Amino acid sequence: MPAVNRLPSGRRTAALGALALTGALLAAAPAAQAAPAAPSSGPAAATAPTALPTPTGDGAKSICKRLPSTEGHLAKALNRLNGDATVAGSVTRLEQRVANAKAAGHTEVETYLNGRLTARKALVGTLKSRQDDLKSVATWCAAHSQGAGQGTGQGTGQGTGQGTGK
Repeated sequence: MPAVNRLPSGRRTAALGALALTGALLAAAPAAQAAPAAPSSGPAAATAPTALPTPTGDGAKSICKRLPSTEGHLAKALNRLNGDATVAGSVTRLEQRVANAKAAGHTEVETYLNGRLTARKALVGTLKSRQDDLKSVATWCAAHSQGAGQGTGQGTGQGTGQGTGK
């Protein structure tokens, strides 16, 4: 019995076109994957040095504008870290978990939690240092009439009048 083509002419052409396209894509894909890329070439390497413009200032206006929220974030984090054993994320709570793991004989868990405890205690010192740094930044912002640093109760209150609307 002779082979009979049961597809209409338009569908046959579309099916052959799709088959040819699929074959071309599959043939090109391994070649593209097999070609090693040079580490210093390509579009990422060409755009990386020009991705950001060079800074023209130190960002003081933005820092002063964000000062109250930054102080709030630091205070909230320090309150959490310095909380008692009932506060999630506190150093005391993690110390209790280390003691519980030691009492249960879970040495691997105790080692893991001790590593976290060391990092968390170091974080307290880092955040306190940043809090002290922000106090001097707030003083600078108030002295130079920069943004939200005026709202901290420091300075003379003699600003330019700009940016005080809500």
